[in-house]
Amino acid sequence: MWHEHSGLDPCIEALAQDITRQIQAHLQQAEVCSVALSGGRSPIPLFQRLAQADLEWSRVRLRLVDERYVPPDHPDSNERLVREHLLVGKAAAADFRGLYVPAASIDVAVDQANADADGQPFQLAVLGMGDDGHTASLFPGAPQLESALAREAACYLHVTPPEASHERITMSLAALFSTQRLLLYISGTQKRRVFETANQGATRRLPISYLLAEPGVSLDVHWHA
Repeated sequence: MWHEHSGLDPCIEALAQDITRQIQAHLQQAEVCSVALSGGRSPIPLFQRLAQADLEWSRVRLRLVDERYVPPDHPDSNERLVREHLLVGKAAAADFRGLYVPAASIDVAVDQANADADGQPFQLAVLGMGDDGHTASLFPGAPQLESALAREAACYLHVTPPEASHERITMSLAALFSTQRLLLYISGTQKRRVFETANQGATRRLPISYLLAEPGVSLDVHWHA
């Protein structure tokens, strides 16, 4: 479903309310709600808004959709952004685990991430999208893209972006398919055009198109100019 907003602030408010409602609804039926978060600069206002949400944060399991394989104190670390902007205030009680493992190879970290996931799907994932049509770290042209798009793929995989810096750990397409609800946050006319093109059919040129083409995937898009 497409949700169009008049600007940044109303978009962030609507997205935060949507996430809060989904977590609250799930916690009425289960002990824990698992949420996967995307990094980058765009979600920072959302993290700051969610940090004060009136939730039973101790029952919320937060993980990352993807991560650049850098230490948590690195400027490009998604874990750092979550810790600095979300895990403050009420949200500090959440169960959060990043994807970087100190002094370990990225493949060891992938194995640990999959052991942590333990075959349990996420209830909610908050996604972004690049101008090249990537979501999570499913980059067009990545040598591991075919494996990451496979139906039988593990929850997390190692991906080498063709152009972007740093090796990545990312949720696979199969893991996103198994997530109960997906929320996509995008802004600007360029990303709207990319989204509309991706919505015309699945293509490896725009990996997000696989989410849009899959029957039964629950995806809500929040967009502002």
